[in-house]
Amino acid sequence: MPRRTVSVPYPNGDSTPSNVGEKDSLKSNGAPEEKVELRKKVTLLRGISMIIGTIIGAGIFISPKGILKNSGSVGMSLVVWIACGILSLFGALCYAELGTCIKKSGGHYTYIMEAFGPQVAFVQLWVDMIAIRPAGLAVIALAFGRYILEPIFMPCEVPEIAVKLATAIGITMVMYLNSMSVSWTARIQIFFTFSKLLAIAIILFPGLYLLFKGETKNFDNAFEVNTVNLAGLPLAFYSGMYAYAGWFYLNFVTEEVKNPERTVPLAICISMVIVMICYTMTNVAYYTVMSAEELLASDAVAVTFAEKLMGNFSLAVPVFVAMSCFGSMNGCLFAISRMFYVASREGQLPEVLSMIHIRRHTPLPAVIVLYPITLLILFLGDIYSLLNFMSFLRWLFIGVVVVGLIYMRYTRPDMPRPFKVPIFIPAVFSFTCFFMVFLSLYSDPVNTGIGFAISLTGIPAYFIFIYFERKPKWFQKLSDSVNRSLQIILEVVPAEH
Repeated sequence: MPRRTVSVPYPNGDSTPSNVGEKDSLKSNGAPEEKVELRKKVTLLRGISMIIGTIIGAGIFISPKGILKNSGSVGMSLVVWIACGILSLFGALCYAELGTCIKKSGGHYTYIMEAFGPQVAFVQLWVDMIAIRPAGLAVIALAFGRYILEPIFMPCEVPEIAVKLATAIGITMVMYLNSMSVSWTARIQIFFTFSKLLAIAIILFPGLYLLFKGETKNFDNAFEVNTVNLAGLPLAFYSGMYAYAGWFYLNFVTEEVKNPERTVPLAICISMVIVMICYTMTNVAYYTVMSAEELLASDAVAVTFAEKLMGNFSLAVPVFVAMSCFGSMNGCLFAISRMFYVASREGQLPEVLSMIHIRRHTPLPAVIVLYPITLLILFLGDIYSLLNFMSFLRWLFIGVVVVGLIYMRYTRPDMPRPFKVPIFIPAVFSFTCFFMVFLSLYSDPVNTGIGFAISLTGIPAYFIFIYFERKPKWFQKLSDSVNRSLQIILEVVPAEH
């Protein structure tokens, strides 16, 4: 879609076209100014912390019981945790190949655009923007708001309005942090990732110590065939795959990764192995201390575990959970803002979203665009219904991306592929994704149907906003005026290439 040139007064009063960018301007002392662009600040450590920090949320501390409930036995639940980790590693390896051969940020959106064109990519973008991302962010933020307040209100229930206010403050803090500095966002992500790993270690080591001392009664008959629930196994796998979701977020910021050919595959593989070990061993620790019945009856598994072993230290668990949720929010927002940035650069979102702050070098408009939608959903919407409508679409689009990888092997065989996976890996993983979509249709046809209907609204939206280039003059004037005003208010300019 062609861009319109808009003259924008800069802070010094000059009028410069908003699509200027090739020449280096000079500072008042005659030295060349720094380029206004997103810089390569994501190192291997930052990449690993981003992936681990977004995968490990509140679930492993609060409610890792969906798998046990649906698998029917302790032993089978551990098998499911390991199998889901291996399948997620398959998906992560597919994204590692895509991240090294398509060195653009944007994740799912970019890969669908490359493989299947702008129409399919826009539908994915549309669904992400109007529902999946704001609802997902609001759910993580609600968990943060609830658990950060729990030690203050104990033993009483936290009032709902207090939870929502704390949630809104948490969202605002994350938005502000991501708007101000890429470096500080990455540093804080590393800090919260290590906090999560510390919290897991606090659970892990006492549990394993008891196990090695011979506390194995809860593992007796762990693989008893009579208790295995074959009908529930698909739902157990669904829960497991959801717990591992988040391995794809580094691919949303590929352009900011140092040496992506090496860093992307290495960060993905190291992160997935660490998460798989943490998830499996944490469940082993839980089962060492708690019986399957106690675990299923608990509303907050880590709190029950800590009360049994550590007494008053259990008060610290909600704080660790809140920190874990804040880290997940931070990593998610850092990644998905880049998808909106790239979509704007491709002409599928307003031009201002692909602009960079002139001093802070952050994609400020792309970061804050979700803020009003998320707060609106938080205070007025039914978040959980929205997630029920939309959660299966995440797997549908990931499946489409991985099918795109296979498709491009044949349509673009000469594309450089520094990292290449055997073809059976994308084949197995895409089958897994489509199986999960089918499972959603089977288990909850009404909500899944509503989700499909919402996603189909992206088709008319594509034709109205993107395909028809001859817009009314009043619409073009309004669009230019809004772009110009936002550019001045936010102090942003197009990235220089």
